[in-house]
Amino acid sequence: MEIQLTERLTSGSAIHRNPTGWRLEIPAGAKGTYRLAQLDDYAHLARRAFCWRPPVKVGLRARVSAPDLPGTWGFGFWNDPFGMTIGFGGNPRHLPALPETAWFFHASPPNSLALNDALPARGFFAGSIHSVIPGWIALAGLPALPLLAIRPLSRQLRRLANRHIHQQAVSIAADVTRWHEYTASWLHEGCSFGLDGETILQSPHPPSAPLGLVLWIDNQYAGWTPQGVVRFGTLDNPAAWLEIADLQISSG
Repeated sequence: MEIQLTERLTSGSAIHRNPTGWRLEIPAGAKGTYRLAQLDDYAHLARRAFCWRPPVKVGLRARVSAPDLPGTWGFGFWNDPFGMTIGFGGNPRHLPALPETAWFFHASPPNSLALNDALPARGFFAGSIHSVIPGWIALAGLPALPLLAIRPLSRQLRRLANRHIHQQAVSIAADVTRWHEYTASWLHEGCSFGLDGETILQSPHPPSAPLGLVLWIDNQYAGWTPQGVVRFGTLDNPAAWLEIADLQISSG
């Protein structure tokens, strides 16, 4: 299926097209400035118009410039939940929403992205997220965000969120500087993730449709730690790149 992707770049970042795919690059820099190179297929779309619904499978090959790049990078499906510029790179056209994902994700320290303490909170992992409460709750809860500064209350809210936001993930120990083949199959009954032809995770928590396709590299961090600490920001980073090749999506 032909995929129409839109570039999203901050100053100094670049995306280079080649015969088999793309090279997404961010420049070196100090913390305090957000750096992003991203391709997605949902620019200017309302969430209800995002392209993808199950059953759908995405496959690609990828490698990055270094194994422990500061910030995040990855590829897969999500609902772009950080609307109204909440978080770096948030979309001002969208209202905030609870997350829905099926993707491969790398997060460096001090990221802490798991609500379930048994799951990987950083490093490279494959996983899904499905929120079982209505998205409008994300809006209703915005006035309460300052309460997250109260650590005992923040810990209780995190435990509550864990009961209503279903996550499943598995760490990946592959050398990400070498080419690997990644697949994510999103079905009505669950998600399946593959690495170099081997299934590495089957999740019973498929995200809610519709979702958009995203490929990105940036220098940000975010987290909600088991101690109740909420944090986000940007990191010092070297010049870095993510290469994507042989992207294919099959639907139906």
